[in-house]
Amino acid sequence: MDPEGIRIQDDPHVKVMMAGSTLRKVKSRSWKKQRHFRLLEDGLTIWYKSRWAGRGHSTFSITEVEAVREGHQSEVLLSIAEEFPADLCFTLVFQGRQGNLDLVADSPEEAQAWIQGVRKLIHKTQTMDEKERLDQWVWDWFQKADKNKDGKMNFKEVRKLLKMMNVDMNEEHALHLFTMADKSESGALEIEQFVHFYKMLTQRDEVWKVFQDNSADGERLMLEELENFLRTEQQEGEQSTQHALQLIDSYEPSESAKKQRAMSFDGFQMYLCSQEGSIFKPEHRVLYQDMSQPLSHYFISSSHNTYLLEDQLRGQSSLEAYIQALKRGCRCVEVDCWDGSDGEPVVYHGHTLTSKILFRDVISTVKEYAFKVSDFPVILSLENHCGVEQQTVMARHLTQILGGALLTTLLDGPIPELLPSPQELKGKILLKAKKIGGLEGCLDETLTDEVSDEEEVANGDAEGAEDPPAECLNHNAKKSKSKLSRELSDLVVYCKSVHFHGFEHARLHGKCYEMSSFSESKAKRLTKEAGTDFVHYNTRQLSRIYPSGLRTDSSNYNPREMWNVGCQIVALNFQTAGLEMDLNDGLFRQNGCCGYVLKPDFLRDANTQFSPEKPEGRQDYKPLRLSIQVISGQQLPKVNQKEGSIVDPLVRVEIYGTPQDQTKEETSHINNNGFNPVWNETLNFVIHTPELALVRFVVEDYDKASRNDFIGQFTLPFTCIQAGYRHIHLLSKDGTAIPPSSLFVNISISELT
Repeated sequence: MDPEGIRIQDDPHVKVMMAGSTLRKVKSRSWKKQRHFRLLEDGLTIWYKSRWAGRGHSTFSITEVEAVREGHQSEVLLSIAEEFPADLCFTLVFQGRQGNLDLVADSPEEAQAWIQGVRKLIHKTQTMDEKERLDQWVWDWFQKADKNKDGKMNFKEVRKLLKMMNVDMNEEHALHLFTMADKSESGALEIEQFVHFYKMLTQRDEVWKVFQDNSADGERLMLEELENFLRTEQQEGEQSTQHALQLIDSYEPSESAKKQRAMSFDGFQMYLCSQEGSIFKPEHRVLYQDMSQPLSHYFISSSHNTYLLEDQLRGQSSLEAYIQALKRGCRCVEVDCWDGSDGEPVVYHGHTLTSKILFRDVISTVKEYAFKVSDFPVILSLENHCGVEQQTVMARHLTQILGGALLTTLLDGPIPELLPSPQELKGKILLKAKKIGGLEGCLDETLTDEVSDEEEVANGDAEGAEDPPAECLNHNAKKSKSKLSRELSDLVVYCKSVHFHGFEHARLHGKCYEMSSFSESKAKRLTKEAGTDFVHYNTRQLSRIYPSGLRTDSSNYNPREMWNVGCQIVALNFQTAGLEMDLNDGLFRQNGCCGYVLKPDFLRDANTQFSPEKPEGRQDYKPLRLSIQVISGQQLPKVNQKEGSIVDPLVRVEIYGTPQDQTKEETSHINNNGFNPVWNETLNFVIHTPELALVRFVVEDYDKASRNDFIGQFTLPFTCIQAGYRHIHLLSKDGTAIPPSSLFVNISISELT
C-alpha cells in the first residue's frame, strides 16, 4: 500500500496547512489568544499549541469536523465583527455535542487556505471506501507508534503500539507475527510490512469459519453458494439471486473471482463489514413510509428548551443549540420568550441565570437551518411570557423573517376534520401557541388567557405541587393573566395550545388543530390509568410531553412510555447525551432521518382498543422470538487513557417497548481484550409488541469494584433489524461514529409457537 497515493498532500491549500499557521483562537470578546496550528503528515490530524505552553499541545481529527463556516458565522465571531473583518474569520463545526472552534487568520489568503483545505480533507474522509478507511486507520497507528520518525518500527515500538490499540497479546505470539512480517530480516517493519503484520493480527477467525461453512472448496463462494448463504443464513428470501450478483460486483476485489461470478474471503469480509452487512435494513434507512397521513399519525422528533446548551439554571443560551437540534433531524423546537429591555423580545429560561439571546436571531437561525436535513414541516413551540407590545414585535419578526415558509392560513377550503400531512406541509414552519378563538373565526374566548403552556400546566394542574417547572420555583406561583396580541394569535393555524380538560371532553369537543402539553409525570399517570383513551386521543390530536421542571440538570425521561400511547411530540433535552437520546436517535434513524416516523396502525386507527399494558388484547397480536448470538467485537476504543490499561468488555442487549417487553440480557466479560474479544454467547428474548420495540446494544468495560464504564452503543427499532450474520457499527456516548469499532452478531427472528 502506498499511503502517499491516497492522500492529497500536493494540494496548495493543504500545503499551507502542513507548513502551519499562527491563528487566533477566540472564545469570547475578551478571550482571543494566538495558537500555532498545523496539519500533521497523516493528512488527518490537526495539531495546535500555544507558543508559551511548553510541551503541552492539543489535537483533533478531520473526521470529527462536520463543516467549515466562512466569515462571521457564529455568535462569538459576530461579537468581534468590528475588530476582525469577515474575510479573516472562520468556524470549525464539530460533530455531536462538541463546541465550535472560532478562528481568525492574519490574512484573507491564509483564511482561505484553511477554509478550502479543511473542506477538501473533510470531503476526502467522507468519500473513502471501506478499504481506504482501514488503510488510513493502519497508517495513523503506524505514525503514532513510529516514535523516532524513521519510517520503521522495531519490536519494542510494535509492543507499545499493541497496548495503544487495546491488544493484550503474549510476547511470544507477538514476536512470532513480527518475525513473519519482517521479510527483510532487518529487525524493523516498514509500512508495507506493518500492514501485513496488522492483517495477520486482525485475522477474523470467526468470519473465516462462516466462510468455510458455506464454501465447498474453502477458497471461494460460487454464485450459487452465496445465494444459498443469503437465503438461509441472512433470511433474504426471493431477492437473493439478484443480490448475490450485486454483492460480488460491489465488494469483490479480485477481478478473476468476479469473472467466475464468485466471492473470495476478502470480498466476503468486506461485504459483512459494509453498510449492507450491517444490522440496519438498508431499505429502512431511506425515506420509505407513507408521508400523506395526518400529522397526528406520526412520531415527531422534538426538543425541549432548545436554546440551552447545558443545564436549566445557569447554562448558556445559544443559537448553536438550535442548529445542532435541527441538524439531528429535530422537527419541533421550543422558543421561550420574555420581554427584553429595549423593546426586543429575548429567549432564555426565565427567572434563572441562563444567558439571553434575541428572539429575532433565533427565528433567523431556524429559517436558515430548518430544512437542511429534512423537507418536512418544523413546529415552533412558543412559550410566550411577553406583554402584548412585544408579542406584536414577535409576530412582525415571524412574518418578515420567515416570509412564505411560515404557514398562516388553512391549506385549503373548509375547516378540516383531520390535520394535514407532512407531505402537504413540506417546507413549512408552523407556529404552536395560544390563539384567540378557533379556526371558525368566532371569538369564543376572551383576549385574556394564560399565555404560557408549561406554566399553565404547573399552576393550574392538580399535581402542580409535585411537579413545578423551574420557572415557578423562583417566583410566587400567582396566576398572571396576560393578554394575547391579535397579530401573534392570527399566525397560529394547526397547532393551537389549549388546556387539557380530560379525554371525555376532548372526544366530545376537541378540534383536530387543538393540542395540549403534559408534564412527564402527568403523561405517565394517564398512560397507566387510561392508556387506551390516550391512544384514541392521539389518533386525532397532537400532544406534547415535556420533562419535569425539577430536572434542572437537563436530564431526560424515557420517551418510550409516551410513544407507546401514540404521543407525537415527546420533547427531550437534546443537549444531554445518554440512554434517552439514544432511544430518540434510534427511533428516528429510519425513514431518511427526516424527523417523522409513521406510528403503527394500532396507534392510528380511530377504533383502536390497544393498551400498552395489555398488548395481547389486540386483534393481530403476534409475539416474536428474537435470538442474538453475540460472536465477537472489533477494535473497541480505550476507555481509560492510562498507559497499559486495556478494557474487559461485555455486551448488554436492552429492549425498550411496552411494559412486558422491557428487559435486558448480557454476556460475560472478556479479560484484557478490546481488540478482538470473542464471546459466542446467545441471548434470547420474546417481543410482544415488535412494532414498538427498540433494541439497544451497549458495550461496557467491566469493573468489579465500581460502575462499568461505557464503551459504545447502537440503538435501532426492532422492525429495522436484518437477520443473519451482521456487524453493528458502534457509536460514542454522543451518538457519533467511532470507526472501526463494531460487534459481530448472528440474529434470528421467528414466530413464537
